[in-house]
Amino acid sequence: MDLAALEEIKRLKYRYLRCVDTKNWDELAGALTADAVADYGTPAYGKPLSFNGRDAILGFLRDTLGPDIITTHFASQPEIDIDGDRASGTWAFQDMVIATTHRMVVAGAAFYEDTYLRGEDGQWRIARTGYQRTYEAMHSLDDLPSFRLTANRWTPTPT
Repeated sequence: MDLAALEEIKRLKYRYLRCVDTKNWDELAGALTADAVADYGTPAYGKPLSFNGRDAILGFLRDTLGPDIITTHFASQPEIDIDGDRASGTWAFQDMVIATTHRMVVAGAAFYEDTYLRGEDGQWRIARTGYQRTYEAMHSLDDLPSFRLTANRWTPTPT
């Protein structure tokens, strides 16, 4: 097993998740191949979410994860297989989305299934990513009268 490549792939996935949560779209672009594919299996949108190409993935994320959407994504327990300049990985995954304007919280879990490619520059990038939910739950913040958001990185005054 190529332990250096294994660690690079782990760091790549962690960077992908951090960039989504911090809305760092420029850095996220560098984690994806130009022809990357994403299939996000969340029922919250009422339809499958599939995107072909880095620009389509980034466009969706930019358009839907504005300052009133707070996300946290955690992936662990990676199972990664490396074959030369290609690798595949399965990750246990949990996330939470707080939609402040809609006063909703979505929480769930899944297993990410990824494909990684090492480019000519020696850098690993995500070529395919996606998941199907093991569960997803939604609730209204109005059902929690004591809920108070005391910080939001993207808005000056919490809502």
